Amino acid sequence: MKPRFFHALFPGLLGAALASHGSEGVTPEQREFFEKKIRPVLVSQCYECHAVGAKKIGGKLLLDSPAALRKGGESGSPVVAGKPQKSLLLHALRYENDLEMPPEKPLPEAVIADFARWIEMGAPDPREAVPVPEGTITERRYKEGDLWSFNAPGKSPPPAVRDSSWPRGTVDRFTLAAMEAQGLTPAPDTDPRTLARRLYFDLIGLPPTYAEVRLFEAAALVDREAAVEKLVDELLASPHFGERWGRHWLDVARYGESNGNDGLSRNASFPHAWRYRDYVIDAFNRDLPYDRFLTEQIAGDLLESDSPDERDRHRIATGFLALGAKPAKAMNDNFEMDVVADQIEVVGTGLLGLSIGCARCHDHKFDPIPTRDYYAMAGFFTGSETLWGVAANEKLTAPPTDLHVLEAAPKVLPPYGFVENVLVIQSNTGIPLKPPPPKWAPGTPLAMGVRDRKEPADCKINLKGESKKTGESVPRGFLSAVKTNTAITPDSKTSGRLQLAQWITSPEHPQTARVLVNRLWLHLFGEGLVRTPNDFGVYGEKPTHPALLDHLAIEFVGGGWSVKSLIRSLVLSRTYQLAGTSGEAVTAEHPDPENRWLSYHSRRRLDAEALRDAMLRVSGRLDPRPADGSLIRHRDILINLADNLHEPSPHRSIYLCYLRNSPPPDLAAFDLPDFIGVTGKRDVSTVPGHTLFLFNNPFVLEQSAHFAKRLLTDAESDEFRRITRAYEDAFNRAPDPEELYRAAELIAATANETGSPETAWAAFTQALFAANEFRYLD
Repeated sequence: MKPRFFHALFPGLLGAALASHGSEGVTPEQREFFEKKIRPVLVSQCYECHAVGAKKIGGKLLLDSPAALRKGGESGSPVVAGKPQKSLLLHALRYENDLEMPPEKPLPEAVIADFARWIEMGAPDPREAVPVPEGTITERRYKEGDLWSFNAPGKSPPPAVRDSSWPRGTVDRFTLAAMEAQGLTPAPDTDPRTLARRLYFDLIGLPPTYAEVRLFEAAALVDREAAVEKLVDELLASPHFGERWGRHWLDVARYGESNGNDGLSRNASFPHAWRYRDYVIDAFNRDLPYDRFLTEQIAGDLLESDSPDERDRHRIATGFLALGAKPAKAMNDNFEMDVVADQIEVVGTGLLGLSIGCARCHDHKFDPIPTRDYYAMAGFFTGSETLWGVAANEKLTAPPTDLHVLEAAPKVLPPYGFVENVLVIQSNTGIPLKPPPPKWAPGTPLAMGVRDRKEPADCKINLKGESKKTGESVPRGFLSAVKTNTAITPDSKTSGRLQLAQWITSPEHPQTARVLVNRLWLHLFGEGLVRTPNDFGVYGEKPTHPALLDHLAIEFVGGGWSVKSLIRSLVLSRTYQLAGTSGEAVTAEHPDPENRWLSYHSRRRLDAEALRDAMLRVSGRLDPRPADGSLIRHRDILINLADNLHEPSPHRSIYLCYLRNSPPPDLAAFDLPDFIGVTGKRDVSTVPGHTLFLFNNPFVLEQSAHFAKRLLTDAESDEFRRITRAYEDAFNRAPDPEELYRAAELIAATANETGSPETAWAAFTQALFAANEFRYLD
């Protein structure tokens, strides 16, 4: 008989210890991962036999506290931090070496992969040292300010400053007061060229041309503030604004065009997801008020519409709730509730900055969110149907559902010779098999989203998160710790999602405006005023400038929830327009190396999309028009992860095909998220793969060749004029004499070695693309 857990095996691991001791030293991201992915499994699958109070402790092993887990049982510690392959826990989950946990049946592969990832990151364990009884909110004394985000924003007058001549507006009063309190002096204003590049990239995600920079420099010599205002207004009015800021929102909305993440290596396509992408771009370009933007995404199908076009737009908006990656239906008894959990996460983490999902199995261990609140929120979504389509007719991944049929959108027939809705089965024969007759005629305009069930009902508490073990029914409702002045009661005859949207967008809601303001600040300054943009809870970071955050939130709501107006006020501030560090990293000796007090402008690397788009624009190959649909628009298919469905495109990167587990190859090297969950702030790593990409990637080589060809077609220019034009196009400046002659030497040496002037010039332009000055924004 196989042992229930860790019995008398691998005694040499007795001394292995976890990297994190209790809640100390655990980052907010690690805490969120543990609470969402690890703790619920431990509670539901392990505590029956491996927790204080169990009838019999299996293998003398306790798993309900960090200290107990480090101590281990008869076989030693079950986890070796950073080494999944040497961790007994993972062997047991994989049913290896005569270890089986849980003993009844193995966990889904996706869950096991989560444990492997947790161990790889050092097995961070944020639990309290002494386990807290399940079903009760942690009895801990909150420190003053711990629950700051649950209190309404406070209005306070702009602070007094010693240098009253420096601020250009209210934002500057707040930031300068903080600098002065820290003994810091603000950097000088940045030069016009740097400011122009900063504004272009931040507002539309594209570099300016050299002519545009020279025009701005000339205007700034006459009246700098007027020139900046004019340029800002032009960029905010550009259709490229929605493409830039819509891409930021798609990170929050965990946008993806395939399912992925089901633990079965099946990747069913979402061929209609692109409609939500286009909706988001249009909403940002129209400056749709943020409260309306959220309402349409949460409850668009329940809104009154004045036309078929508007009705289509409202239905498409609800794709926000349907886009999440679905778990493997075949290996998951909680499939429907896992879909609901994804919707609660994108609303809670994405819109409110709160990890509501941590209360699925037990009362939240840190924030004042009891389990009852979780299931009160869950009722809004269990009372709704989630529409993701046929999912390639791959029922093991996600059973087929209906879709919204659009009324005004044009019918788009597949290209000639293209079979719509073909299910690709990868096998030795490679023969595609047709699915059952599709429900809709080819070309029918369809959209993902949600709609109310015929008989919505309240949700029952899932005991320890298990949908097959239910307790009492909980009336639909909101977070009890969030107080608003306006009483909102969910409609019992509908799902209640419209009332959920009204509660979230209530002017008195303490989190909604703050979270969005913080996200905008992050994208303009490199870090948010709250540096954990997805976590405004007890263990998230506190605001560096709390009064400023509250001021901006109040102004944002009072100004009609206008995103463009808020961005405009931020980029017109003197704080935003400060000089950086002259291209050099801030040393540890600097009094504020992390720039928490905003005394200079932080240098930032371009994200993957902006880097690709900049190469296209400089090479002359960018097609600025919106792309039509998506590569997989007509393909309800099962994607083999070894296949590359991506095709070259001259359009902006936002229009590329974002398949989960198979990202666009032109973007994947530069910290592209996996789009499985809400991404508030992308990782920024520095790894050898970046250099290899810039040296070898076909896209980079192709754009370098186009850039070189464009320079060489100017027959009237000599070599030095061509080099100068290259610098003007790539860096928006002329080269200095040393750069000019070094570039000429490189081109001559490469031409002599290869015998090809075209190859020599392409090598030179590729070097410009690889330069830090091209890839970083000052």
